[in-house]
Amino acid sequence: MRKLSYLLILLGIAVIAAPMLMEWQADREQQRLLAEVEQARAQRDAAEMNRELAAGLERVSHLLEEESSAADSAPAASSQLMTVDGKTPVATIEIAAIDVKLPVLAGATKANMKHAAAHMTETVPLGAEGNAAIAAHRARTKGRLFNRLNEVEIGDKIVVSTESERYTYEVYKISVVEPTEVSVLKPNGKDKILTLITCDPLINPTHRLIVQAKME
Repeated sequence: MRKLSYLLILLGIAVIAAPMLMEWQADREQQRLLAEVEQARAQRDAAEMNRELAAGLERVSHLLEEESSAADSAPAASSQLMTVDGKTPVATIEIAAIDVKLPVLAGATKANMKHAAAHMTETVPLGAEGNAAIAAHRARTKGRLFNRLNEVEIGDKIVVSTESERYTYEVYKISVVEPTEVSVLKPNGKDKILTLITCDPLINPTHRLIVQAKME
């Protein structure tokens, strides 16, 4: 009789627990499916970002490999946030160590890079968390554009000023890479990074000189 009582109790518990177990299993499956969807979305977003960065870097590389004579002969642009060729710079960039101060235009185009630095709009806004890239010709005239970028050293300061903000970065990495090396444009998930891009070597360039700095 006692065994029958225990059996009935266990059966009652099973009847009560079965729906709860089924619901728990359904919740787990739901979470698994949601995780798969989020992972697939993240992979698509990452792939799209890589495509955009690669396309932007390819365009910049072609522009940087063009003759720098136009950049050498063009009149010097104002380093202040004033109109440059009918366009208003989004910022100025200053590297005291090499005595450079340039206007920064939005978009790495042939016109913008004629005698100014250009923010690659495929990357994050200047001053934002992530990796913001600025490209400029390494003009052959000493001191023009990024001509002296190869003289920058680890620890040097780079100041980017917009109309309302002033960002100070410290150089932490200098490298020479292949023109298609898109990894230099990727964020590390925690820092505010500024990446400067120009040609290397100065004459008949085959690679890209990359200077990277973190916001202090």
